[in-house]
Amino acid sequence: MTTIRTNPAIAPAPFPRDLYEEQMRDIARFEIAIEQFLKGDISDDVFRVMRLNNGVYGQRQGGTNQMIRIKLPAGSITPEQFDLMADLSVEYSRGWGHITTRQNIQFHYVDLRNVPKVMRRIADVGLTSREACGDTVRNVMACHLAGACPYEKIDVTPWAEATFRHFVRNPLGQRLPRKFKVNFSGCSTDCGQAMFNDVGVVATTRTHEDGSVEPGFRIYIAGGLGATPHPALALEDFTSREDLLPTIEAALRVFEQTGNRDNKLRARLKWVVDQLGIDEVRRRVIKIRHTLPASSTWPGGIPPEVIAAGDAAAGRLAEGEISQVGQGVRVELNSSDPFRRWENASVIRGAANGTVSAVAYAALGDITADQFRGLAAIQRHFQSDVRLTNRQNVVFRGLQPDQMRELYDRLDAIGMARPGAELARDVVACPGADTCNIAVTQSRGLANAIGEKLEEEGLAEVGGVRINISGCTNSCGQHHASDIGFFGAERRAHGKSLPGYQMLLGGYVGEEQIHFGEKALRLPAKNAPEGAARVIRRFNDERSAGETFQGWLARSGGATAVAEGLKDLDNVPQPDDAPDFFVDYGETGPFSGEVGDSECAV
Repeated sequence: MTTIRTNPAIAPAPFPRDLYEEQMRDIARFEIAIEQFLKGDISDDVFRVMRLNNGVYGQRQGGTNQMIRIKLPAGSITPEQFDLMADLSVEYSRGWGHITTRQNIQFHYVDLRNVPKVMRRIADVGLTSREACGDTVRNVMACHLAGACPYEKIDVTPWAEATFRHFVRNPLGQRLPRKFKVNFSGCSTDCGQAMFNDVGVVATTRTHEDGSVEPGFRIYIAGGLGATPHPALALEDFTSREDLLPTIEAALRVFEQTGNRDNKLRARLKWVVDQLGIDEVRRRVIKIRHTLPASSTWPGGIPPEVIAAGDAAAGRLAEGEISQVGQGVRVELNSSDPFRRWENASVIRGAANGTVSAVAYAALGDITADQFRGLAAIQRHFQSDVRLTNRQNVVFRGLQPDQMRELYDRLDAIGMARPGAELARDVVACPGADTCNIAVTQSRGLANAIGEKLEEEGLAEVGGVRINISGCTNSCGQHHASDIGFFGAERRAHGKSLPGYQMLLGGYVGEEQIHFGEKALRLPAKNAPEGAARVIRRFNDERSAGETFQGWLARSGGATAVAEGLKDLDNVPQPDDAPDFFVDYGETGPFSGEVGDSECAV
């Protein structure tokens, strides 16, 4: 498990011995369970729960192929952890790891028998896979600029760490009706995407009658994506710092007591609100919070993680500075110099302490073993704080402006210096049918094809537009919340199945609000890259100065009107004329829409 340090580039702080020993006991028990399962002494249904609660997810390849997901609370990572990721990718996986949209790192094709070895090694560098999957409290996320953002009210990093510490292995969260997700944002810009989580925490302030200003939080509950997206709703106007953890625990207790245990498809907290109403859910949360001081594990007061690290905001923008923060920010790349182009798109400026942050671009969220080692070396060299982002990139923080050229050169040497953040080429995708049991299509293949199309058309560096792709309706790729979203679905034409996608337009999360993308039209997978390119070209050519994608879309008549210009792409040629339409990206044989049993989603 990670710990909060003022300089995480130095050797990690000692891991609390009692928690480490508990972690070792967990791993030993799981190792025994693996042997019992392989011998047939434990049924698949029972073992599945144990496996998921330990962060191990089955793959569609079957057998003992597994994915292990490693939790990084708030996306924080150290050089020692980067180095270990490199070793794990080579020794147990396929030479690379994957950053998820929830700031985890996961490895695929890990043999089940090797999982305990991986778990012990990540424990030795202060990490865990415990409850990274399953019906548990998942990885606690935070804005990747927390502690460095010029707009933040509170540095939410230690609060995310404290929340993680409180709930990991907590008996309350071991067998929930369904998964439970918690996100933190340091200001209303909401880069942490609090608005589509079970509990979304946004730092804010309130002014008292004597003029004093109190920092605290506004808590949103019952958000979610999936096949039926639901916006998070405000619990109360202001939650004090002392009441934050009790409020989150109270919300979890309400979910544990009232969630639907008979129907997984209607088991999330959003369905509790659908059944009971938000007013009743609010009443129950506040009532439980009121009685929590009687609990033997009452989490009230300022957590020790926050006391130790502090949570003061980074500071305001300097006069005349601009900082590119939030979805849909306009990015101008006017220079022909590769360094200047990267600097304009990838460097966030403006904190009062004079430091800057910079994004290292990881295409599709994938990082090779050599890149992991390179990132570790760069972090050590600059002694910087590093976070993983919810757009599957890596951010170096606490740097000086005059270090940007050297950072660029070092990132360029490992292939991570292309300008990507907030540009069209920064496509986000779930693992899709490459490994996921329930994915219908190869979402990663489409993401790569869209990237190639945009590069070919000169549109890869259009700013202020985000593309997200999921291989099914479950929205692990967060397609509902992006400017251009796709989710995979089976199509049929000329008596045959083919891979297809539903395009959505106009999704947005930020400023404590969320708009889910509206359906535009269905496309065969092979025409989806052209569809994305046409929309981006129109946006680039038609937008006014500073206009967002949402603003342009509304002015253009909305998703339905823009889809009119794409209808020719919904034609499927005869199989003999274009056999590739009936083969998914990265596949060699005819498309099949068959899926396996659902275990859990990202």
